[in-house]
Amino acid sequence: MELLMNSSVSVLLFGVTRDLTGQSKVSVPLSEEARVADLLSQLNQQYPALAGIRSLLVAVNGEYAETDQILHINDEIALIPPVSGG
Repeated sequence: MELLMNSSVSVLLFGVTRDLTGQSKVSVPLSEEARVADLLSQLNQQYPALAGIRSLLVAVNGEYAETDQILHINDEIALIPPVSGG
């Protein structure tokens, strides 16, 4: 299968992910048929500090996503860091 033009998706950042990147929203270039794992890999390359976060969850269109879920250009994607209470 031939890849078409690369696109980018917007990712909303919350909590410590926002603190580490200094942004509340980032644009991540992804190829067609990219999966959540590919997105996380790209984010870790762009923002190495994110790689240190354990149990980072990804929500796609308001629902938690597995790493093998395919992403689409119009998906609403959010990174949800672990929340500590006290």
